[in-house]
Amino acid sequence: MDYKYDLVCIGSGPAGQRAAVQACKLGKKVALIEKSNDVGGICLHTGTIPSKTFREAVLLQSSKTKVKNIDGLTDKSLDQLFQDVQKIIDNEVMVNNDQLSRNDVHVFHGEAVFLNTKEILVKSEKDNIKLQSEFFLISVGANAIKPKGLSLNKKDIITSDEIFNLKVIPKSLSIIGCGVIGIEYASMFAKLGVEVTIIDGRDRPLEFLDSEILDELIIQIKKMGVVFKLNENVKDIEIIKDEQRAVLIHLKSGKRVLSELAILCAGRKGSTENLNLEKVNVNVDDRGRIIVDKKFRSSTKNIFAAGDVIGFPSLAATSFEQGRLASLHMFKKNTNLMSPNFPVGIYSIPEVSMVGQNENQLIEKNIPYETGIARYKEISRGNILDDKVGLLKLIVHRDTKKILGVHILGTNATELIHIGQCTIELEGGLEYFLNSVFNYPTLAECYKVAALNVSNKLNI
Repeated sequence: MDYKYDLVCIGSGPAGQRAAVQACKLGKKVALIEKSNDVGGICLHTGTIPSKTFREAVLLQSSKTKVKNIDGLTDKSLDQLFQDVQKIIDNEVMVNNDQLSRNDVHVFHGEAVFLNTKEILVKSEKDNIKLQSEFFLISVGANAIKPKGLSLNKKDIITSDEIFNLKVIPKSLSIIGCGVIGIEYASMFAKLGVEVTIIDGRDRPLEFLDSEILDELIIQIKKMGVVFKLNENVKDIEIIKDEQRAVLIHLKSGKRVLSELAILCAGRKGSTENLNLEKVNVNVDDRGRIIVDKKFRSSTKNIFAAGDVIGFPSLAATSFEQGRLASLHMFKKNTNLMSPNFPVGIYSIPEVSMVGQNENQLIEKNIPYETGIARYKEISRGNILDDKVGLLKLIVHRDTKKILGVHILGTNATELIHIGQCTIELEGGLEYFLNSVFNYPTLAECYKVAALNVSNKLNI
């Protein structure tokens, strides 16, 4: 077999998969290396797809039981939730394998190790195979950071990557770290009636969100019983074997938090430690994330990187696009740089999505603006869905009337945001929403109502 390729992608998550397929569409010979038995990477097996499937299963379960404590849930309930997740994963793996096969991507399973800038070793239990390639794309993703000096027994103290190994629903849990992953799982477990405590060293989580949206999100999550301990850092975690609540968290302030389970969500680092990047002079930061330019090229000209391994924004959606663009750039095909107007979605309960700028950013830049708000409870579709907390916020330039930002909290926020994304990308203005007719009853009407709200303020 000829192991000479035009492109070798390392990692089969969104970025690697999309880059491989794109290169094949250009007529290139492509190989993809995946260390696991199944393709899909962290996104498919422990990250995006499982967590979002779990969220839907939780919402369905809670809507059926209507319980506010754990008494109505059984071990079998949790097992069924995870079975629902696994069905989706299995189907996605099948779809991915089919796509790779149809595009003639050669898949190798094993650990990738660079030998030089033109050659890589694939190490597996069966054999070691050397692949030669003109270009490489590193898309190995990121793993949960495990604090130094803290032992993870994967039973009482776990990372978010091990959540789906749980056998029972805990009566209580502590989540250390209030980033996107932490807030998502906090709301999901709270929805099931679990007593949840969030611990974070910052005075305000998710600072990239619009302040008004963030405040409302925290209020709603607190209403589900979640306790926030902010400005608190963990000193030590103790396992208490003879207690029902097995995990005792000692905070630097002297406070203690007792729970059955602790989940570490304190950030992620690039999964680059075993690639032998020093051999090929690829620069990484202090979290193992590969440093790239706007075309996703690393410090070594024929080695590119995309996805979570390069850090921000670390979204599956942007990873797909980064992989596609990286493939086009390396083979010198005319294409644009990645647009900055991508949506951010947080699949908490309630969900949140945003695109464009928020008020704090505009204030810092001294950009004149006005806001308009539409609340779901004032929209017929919002009442049909019984969503009394949802809202959509438009931010409009006071002088040009261009849409600067859209921020949404509530049902289908991650879907609804794309109308705003398209408008911002096409430099649309307030007039578009004022003059547009939306289906009735739909949540999209929020754009019209928010636009009218802005217009009234601008006319003052």
